[in-house]
Amino acid sequence: MTTQTAELTRLSERWNRFRTGRNAALASDHGWLTLSSFQWLPTTPSALAGVPGLWSADGVRATLTVGTEDALTLVDGGTVVSGTITATLADEESIRWVRSGSVVVELGMRADRYMIRTRDSDSPTFVNFSGVPVFDYNPDLVFTATFERYEQPRTTVVATANPEVPGLTILVGDVVFDLDGTTYRLAAQEAALDSLIVTFYDETNNDTSSHWRKLELTKPRPDGTVVVDFNRAINYPSAFTDYGTCPSPVAGNTINAPIEAGEKDPRK
Repeated sequence: MTTQTAELTRLSERWNRFRTGRNAALASDHGWLTLSSFQWLPTTPSALAGVPGLWSADGVRATLTVGTEDALTLVDGGTVVSGTITATLADEESIRWVRSGSVVVELGMRADRYMIRTRDSDSPTFVNFSGVPVFDYNPDLVFTATFERYEQPRTTVVATANPEVPGLTILVGDVVFDLDGTTYRLAAQEAALDSLIVTFYDETNNDTSSHWRKLELTKPRPDGTVVVDFNRAINYPSAFTDYGTCPSPVAGNTINAPIEAGEKDPRK
């Protein structure tokens, strides 16, 4: 086995382990694949589709009133809910609040409005999941890029997968690399442990891949370089469900080439 072949084998094996972990994470109990509805809370106590009780929000807190016959329990602790309970969240926060049979109700605040999403472990998307379809591993779509940090983070308004929910993203720098003779500068967010997230469009979108994808990069090296491996491009939850509020790429994060690596459109 040549050195080059051995290296390709090593990278391919690492990618296969990444794919195994990714599919296992998606298949978690009441995870993203179980989303089955999205509803805004009304200002007056009202019944909502698919969940027991009367729901409302006054802009500060969310309120739920149920009887013992509704058989709702708190997700945290399992206590039966009877009477009125409230919760207060900040914008972009979410909690898994109550459970009804196979359904967990997520309470969240989006664009300063309270909403609920149901997560149903009997959802067909979840029950029938056998792994995300992917392009074949492509070593030609692995690059050494340079990370150029901004002097100050930049807060930018973006659209989301839900037209009623505007989004904000905080960008910390550009990931710069060359592809087919073109230099790209993709704006990145910072995540845990100084890692980076790049959300991007490319020419496979809405064809073989979903509407957009993201790439999670490790912390840049001391010399500012960072590995960009498009084989690790993954879908946002909104690729699997109509009930995601996932952020779209910022202006400029478009690759004018087909990135045939990473995850494909799971609905096709």
